Amino acid sequence: MDDPGFIAKWDKRYTEARQLPDPVRVLSDNLHLLPTAGTALDLGCGLGANALLLAGRGLETRAWDISPVAIERLREFAGNRGLVVHGEVRDVEARPPLPESFDVIVAAHFLERGLAPALMAALRPGGVLFYETWTRTRVDDTGPASENFRLGDNELLELFRPLRLLFYREEGRVGDLSRGFRNKAQLVALRPPE
Repeated sequence: MDDPGFIAKWDKRYTEARQLPDPVRVLSDNLHLLPTAGTALDLGCGLGANALLLAGRGLETRAWDISPVAIERLREFAGNRGLVVHGEVRDVEARPPLPESFDVIVAAHFLERGLAPALMAALRPGGVLFYETWTRTRVDDTGPASENFRLGDNELLELFRPLRLLFYREEGRVGDLSRGFRNKAQLVALRPPE
């Protein structure tokens, strides 16, 4: 995805961002499932809210994004908080993580289906994947316009089926649409210890 127009779009978005967003809910709501030590990756990190949370919890944290602006701003945010985050401008489609290289991987608002096997392989035995992204079944138009960047019903479960499921949430259009967790799916899954 080394497309200059694509990178420029994200650089512009991160340049214009006025503040650091909150970490994704799949991570902040499930902090109790994080290991107490180890290495973590915030994949497609954007401004790095998830990476900062992981580093603040004592994990050696790497953060990858295709946008140089995102990585530059992440470094500023980390420095201002006294945290160490190893930010890297990286096209994860061209250079996915190496096998058994992380104890935690967080992927948020990022969907490249072909990377699922590499992400599972990149977890060390006992490693945990936290994933949250947009779904096609939704109650409004927030999120990406292209259906290619949205999950089908239960697709996130299928993509990471070999892992042991710890937590899953996808409410779709069931019940009172003014309440609950809508427009996204969340998954926390474990690579079983060997």
